[in-house]
Amino acid sequence: MKFGGTSVKDAGRIRAVEAIVRTQDLTEGLVVVCSAMKGITDDLIKAATLAESGELSYAKLLESIWKRQQEALDDLFAGTSMNQKEAKLAAQGLLSSMYREMQEICNGVFLIRECSLRSLDLMMSFGERLNNTLIAAYFRTVDLDAVFVDARELIATDDSFGSAVVDFGRTYDTIQSFFHRHWGHERKGKVALVTGFVAANAEGITTTLGRNGSDYSAAIFGAALKASDIEIWTDVDGVLSADPRVVKKAFVIPDLSVEEAMELCYFGAEVLHPYTIIPAVEKNIPIWIKNTFDPQKRGTRIAAGVPTSLSSITGLASMQNVGIINIVGGGLMGTKGVAAKLFVAFAKADVNIIMISQASSEHSICVVLREDECAKAVATLKTELASLLEGKLVSSVEWVKSVEIVSVIGANMRGLPGVAGQIFAALGLAGINVLVIAQGSSEMNVSFVIEQKDHHQALNVLHAAFFPEV
Repeated sequence: MKFGGTSVKDAGRIRAVEAIVRTQDLTEGLVVVCSAMKGITDDLIKAATLAESGELSYAKLLESIWKRQQEALDDLFAGTSMNQKEAKLAAQGLLSSMYREMQEICNGVFLIRECSLRSLDLMMSFGERLNNTLIAAYFRTVDLDAVFVDARELIATDDSFGSAVVDFGRTYDTIQSFFHRHWGHERKGKVALVTGFVAANAEGITTTLGRNGSDYSAAIFGAALKASDIEIWTDVDGVLSADPRVVKKAFVIPDLSVEEAMELCYFGAEVLHPYTIIPAVEKNIPIWIKNTFDPQKRGTRIAAGVPTSLSSITGLASMQNVGIINIVGGGLMGTKGVAAKLFVAFAKADVNIIMISQASSEHSICVVLREDECAKAVATLKTELASLLEGKLVSSVEWVKSVEIVSVIGANMRGLPGVAGQIFAALGLAGINVLVIAQGSSEMNVSFVIEQKDHHQALNVLHAAFFPEV
């Protein structure tokens, strides 16, 4: 089970998590992965950034982080029994030690005015470490056989600080050995509170799995331990047919195929980290998306061989804050190696291409990137294509801003005539202009780019077109 930041943001929510854990079958033991309290990781990053900039206000930000943990500690350990007092004192000691370490790291960053990715990973790790230490201590006071587990001792990665690559073979062996030593065959009633998001390289130096990586952590532990299910507990009832903040009639999708889930996650469905699916798929473990605030709801099941939707599509997703880069020129037509030069340039710029589209005339190539990567991509392209630009083989490198991707996703779209026509007819009737179109060979995803101003209208007209009965 993995609980996100909203689900463990304060003492009240931690008690709610404990109540959910108590309803589980603990015959084979339970691994619970918890995130930092909501907003804490952002505050840790901000504190490190302030320290690097020489701003003394980083100290006050650290104090506010400590205050939140202290308030939760005081609330959760408010009992007057000797056991409660001793448990609180022990927890206080562990948390205080981590807080002092946080301060020392930020003080060092402040003195040298530099925060490397390695230092930032260590700084970010405190959110999960503080919270899981606190939750494990609280669970023990309410008669749960809970133990704190630092995932840095078990998940092995490379040195890619900020978004490390997992060594699965070594990681699975380490996790299995750890639980065999500590649990053995007596697993009944045991609960492991595991830090999400964090790991370590071969030298034991702290790394992280990328933002929102606690989902990934849960899947890694689930796969290593051959779990029956992996549950991601969040603040919504499951995966929805569209963003409910935009489409009021969006509904929970009861079952999703693995491929549909990957498409939805990649293109903006925020309830699940895309990497989460990989270890689960390899071990054929179902993933459930459930609501901590309404645990009785069934949620969404993601698995192989799920029932197919009755509709021609499954859902809509959108990705904002992207930009289009158009590379235009008559010299692109029939000239060998130009596309290779373009992709080499993108690789040198260290940017991720989200979408690609090229007309059969070969007169232009269009790529879609995250908006914050567009400036360096354009600069690198102009440098790498300088000779083509001077020779007029490439006439321009254009950056189109304030756009977003909308994706229509569904396994039933495969081989079904008329879906694309229905999409663009609905958009056309609404007067929405489409700038770029792309469809994968799987026929499970039709993606297109529109102006940001059309965001709400596009999602609503498409949802109404494909789900008229809702």
